Amino acid sequence: MIFARRAMLTCWLVFLLAAVAPHLGPAPKVPPRIVVKPELASQAADKGSELAVNPDGIGAGAKAPADSKLDTTRLKSCPDTIQSSSPACSTAALLPAMQAYSLPSDKLAKAIALSRIRNIFEFAGALWGLAVLWLLLATRAAAGLEAWARRVTRRRWLQGLLFFAVFLIIVTLANLPLDIYGHRVSRAYGISVEGWGNWLGDLAKSFGLTLLVSAPVLLLFNWIVRRSPSRYWLGCWMAAVPLIVFSTFIEPLAEPIFYHYEPLAKKHPALVAELEKVVARTGTNIPPDRMFLMKASAKTNGLNAYVSGMGATKRIVVWDTTADRIPDDEILYTFAHESGHYVLNHIPKGIALMAVALFFVFWGCAGFAEWLARRFGARWRAESISSRAGFVVLLFVVSIAGFLLEPVSNAVSRHFEHQADVYGQEAIHGLVPDPKKTAVAELNDLGKAWLDDPNPSPFIEFWFYDHPSIQNRASFALHYDPWANGGHGKFFRK
Repeated sequence: MIFARRAMLTCWLVFLLAAVAPHLGPAPKVPPRIVVKPELASQAADKGSELAVNPDGIGAGAKAPADSKLDTTRLKSCPDTIQSSSPACSTAALLPAMQAYSLPSDKLAKAIALSRIRNIFEFAGALWGLAVLWLLLATRAAAGLEAWARRVTRRRWLQGLLFFAVFLIIVTLANLPLDIYGHRVSRAYGISVEGWGNWLGDLAKSFGLTLLVSAPVLLLFNWIVRRSPSRYWLGCWMAAVPLIVFSTFIEPLAEPIFYHYEPLAKKHPALVAELEKVVARTGTNIPPDRMFLMKASAKTNGLNAYVSGMGATKRIVVWDTTADRIPDDEILYTFAHESGHYVLNHIPKGIALMAVALFFVFWGCAGFAEWLARRFGARWRAESISSRAGFVVLLFVVSIAGFLLEPVSNAVSRHFEHQADVYGQEAIHGLVPDPKKTAVAELNDLGKAWLDDPNPSPFIEFWFYDHPSIQNRASFALHYDPWANGGHGKFFRK
């Protein structure tokens, strides 16, 4: 359900706007974007040069064609016979001098086509979400729903729960066609392997959680608006910040609802031992009994490993697709990257930025929503923001703000991710033979698994990417070598 998350538009009052703040900052400083020419990828695939960084495709005595422009200085460090069991040498060492991330011609064509679909889907999903909220107001459906809830019960809190529960159902059903099409595309391109029955089950679970959590939260915010008509935005801000902090702690508790977890040491004891070296180096203090293997292969072909939770809920999670399909040194880099988010305090920094940003966003949205209510309230039968229908006006404005501020949000996210890339590459220095080669190989495997476009539009990257593109990340990793000539890293002295 990659695209289904946009269906939960009503959560934007807290959670989507919460995503605005951690992302207020400069974009990462990375090398210039490298254009990947389809004809070059096709030529490489046809001649067997493996310019696409495919360790499985490099056999004994493999040779690149003369026109592939390989960096021969890197080839000298590799043995004559290159085996896939030596991923750091067999992948990154054979990278073209001008290209850090590429795909074979067949995957390149799919990645470009899928990228176009994703881009259209991003805009279509956002605009359709706004259209649904506007239609609820313009057709007076929101006002009619409020009147119906009043007829059902005299208790205001029950009226509110009924109103927001039905509201969530309407929004979910309105977005269901997009969700279905999104899953169909994901299956068609081999990203998802989840059957429709299980997918519908996950969708039902997701909606159940949304109904259980969002309806009371929306009721709370609506109550704050009604109790303080002039300064409700301040009360909403004061309620939103602790909710954001609380959600960070409880996130790991919800994950087992959708995926099966088991101790990582059960099937991958050697990997646990390697991860403990990274834990010791980064000081993340995660013992082996809080390292888990997630059975992602039942639903996706994607790769991932991450650290989630805070304090007592903090833990390492490695997808089984990752543990089974890429070398341990690449997993160490992925985990070191995720550890960087903790060590560099990205979570508290993000929450602090959220608090500042939400203060002004709520204030601005309140003023615009009140203007809309005065201008169109009679037509919509939503004259007051404190009414249930009027509260939909506020949700509509918040959704507009969330969409317009998405580039700002993603700018800081990309900055944080770039910092974590640097931290991860430095953290594995001394733990793997060559951090540069390991990082580049991992990013290529990641891009290949998710079919990331090697040459995304700068505008799309600016607006929608919460990570730097794989091309930019791999290019930076390929050229980042602070240890040359006796130097040291930014975050580690050794």
